[in-house]
Amino acid sequence: MTEPARFDRGHTDDLMTFLAASPTPYHAVATAAERLEKAGFKQVAETDAWDGTSGGKYVLRGGAIVAWYVPEGAAPHTPFRIVGAHTDSPNLRVKPLPDTGAHGWRQVAVEIYGGPLLNSWLDRDLGIAGRLTLRDGSTRLVNVDRPLLRVPQLAIHLDRSVTADGLKLDKQRHMQPVWGLGRDVRDGDLIAFLEETAGIPAGEVTGWDLMTHSVEPPAYLGRDRELLAGPRMDNLLSVHAGSAALAAVASSSSQPASIPVLAAFDHEENGSQSDTGADGPLLGTVLERSVYARGGSYEDRARAFAGTVCLSSDTGHAVHPNYAERHDPTHHPRVNGGPILKVNVNNRYATDGSGRAEFTAACEAADVPFQSFVSNNSMPCGTTIGPITAARHGIKTVDIGVAILSMHSVRELCGADDPFLLANALTAFLER
Repeated sequence: MTEPARFDRGHTDDLMTFLAASPTPYHAVATAAERLEKAGFKQVAETDAWDGTSGGKYVLRGGAIVAWYVPEGAAPHTPFRIVGAHTDSPNLRVKPLPDTGAHGWRQVAVEIYGGPLLNSWLDRDLGIAGRLTLRDGSTRLVNVDRPLLRVPQLAIHLDRSVTADGLKLDKQRHMQPVWGLGRDVRDGDLIAFLEETAGIPAGEVTGWDLMTHSVEPPAYLGRDRELLAGPRMDNLLSVHAGSAALAAVASSSSQPASIPVLAAFDHEENGSQSDTGADGPLLGTVLERSVYARGGSYEDRARAFAGTVCLSSDTGHAVHPNYAERHDPTHHPRVNGGPILKVNVNNRYATDGSGRAEFTAACEAADVPFQSFVSNNSMPCGTTIGPITAARHGIKTVDIGVAILSMHSVRELCGADDPFLLANALTAFLER
C-alpha cells in the first residue's frame, strides 16, 4: 500500500537512524556531537580556557552534552534559549562482577536501572553496549549489536498461576540473562570478549559502564505506517529533535536574538543527581563560562539568566485505548496530534501560564498544533528535568514533549509525524 502524503518523513527516518546508533547515553551524545560537528560546531574541553568567539561549541561529559551557538555580536548579557532533554532510558546494566551462571548456563549479572517494564525485556534478543575505560584513563565505546543475551521467561507449564494471578518477577532472581553454555564460570570472560570485540589488547580494560539493549531495529507500524515503534524514545526522541533544531538555527542565514542551547543530561531516570545529571552543576557552569568568556561580569550573568527560557522536552502519555480511565477525562493527548504541554500545579512539571504563552508562540510561529497534558487526580504524576532546571538555575522552564504509548518498555510507540512537529516547534523556539 502506498503511504499517504502526510508530513515530511525524512526527519522520522533520521530519528530511526539516531535511535539505532545510540544504544547507550555515551553513544547518544557521541552521535549528537557528530551531527553538530557537521553543522560547524566545535568541541571545547572543560579543562581549557574558553574564548568569547562566536559560533557553535559543545561540551561532552560522560553521557551528557551541552551545545550552544553564539551569534555574531552577542553581548555578555544576551539571554539563552535552552532545549533540555535526557539521554538515559530504563534498562538492565552490567554489575561489577558480571560473570555468573548456574546449572550449565553461563549468565551475565545485571542490575535494574530506572523503572523499566520488566516483562518487556523477557524473551528479547539483547545486545550489550557502553563505555570501556582503559589503564591509561582513556575511554572507548563498544556496541555488540547482535543477539548476545536473552532473559528467558518461565514456561506456563511450570507456573500455571500466571494465568490467574499475572506475571510476578523478582528483579534479582528472574532478570539475569543467559549468554552461553558451560559448567565453569570464569571471571573476566565478558570483559575479555568485549576487549576482543573492540580491538583492545587483553587486560587493558579496568573499568566499564555497560548495559543491554534490544537489537530489534526501529520500524514504522500500522496499515498506513503512521506509527513508529522503537527503543529509547524516552527520551532520545527529544535529544534528536533538539540536536536537529540547534543545527538548523546555527545554519540559518539569520542570526538568533538569543543564544540557543541544547542540554541533554544523563541519569534522569534515577533522580538526576550526578555530575552529568540535571541536578548537577554542568549546565550552569557552561552558561556562566560562556558569559564570562565574552567579557561579562556577575551582573551580566544575572541579566542573562533572568531573560533565559528553557523548554524541558520529554515524552509523555498518549491516551491509551485500553486504559482510558487512567487518564484525565478532559485531557486525552493523541499521537500525531502535535507536541504536548505538560502541566501540574504541584510543580512536578515546571509549566505556568507565562510558560504556556512561550510555547504557544513557538508553535504558532512554526504552524505546529499542540495539546495539553495533566494527570488524572487519582494517579501520581511523573516528573522530569523541568522543575530541577528551574529551581537549580532560577530560569523560566516549560515542560513539553511528545505523547507516546508503552513508556519505559523496551520498545515504545509514538506517532510517526510527531517527531517532525516537535523539531519544528523547538526550532521556532530557539529562533525567537
